[in-house]
Amino acid sequence: MYFTGIIIAVCTFVTIGIWHPIVIKTEYYWGTRPWIIYLVIGLISIGAALFIENPLVSAVVGVFGASALWGIGELFSQKKRVERGWFPKNPNRK
Repeated sequence: MYFTGIIIAVCTFVTIGIWHPIVIKTEYYWGTRPWIIYLVIGLISIGAALFIENPLVSAVVGVFGASALWGIGELFSQKKRVERGWFPKNPNRK
């Protein structure tokens, strides 16, 4: 039996689960300004995945990078959700 697909699926699920609160906390404390950090992390991860020989590790690193890039859009969407009152606004941030 081959478990590679299942392992990649679980790692994808966990990675998305990790990025979700990171995006929320980032917007709460710093707003959308750190989007460039998400871009750098995403591009470096995807670039690294191209050079990793192990297919499982390469896939997980690629998924991590793609999730970081997806997080950019989610960061700006989170800003809109805060403006609509769906999430709390940080009273200490201008």
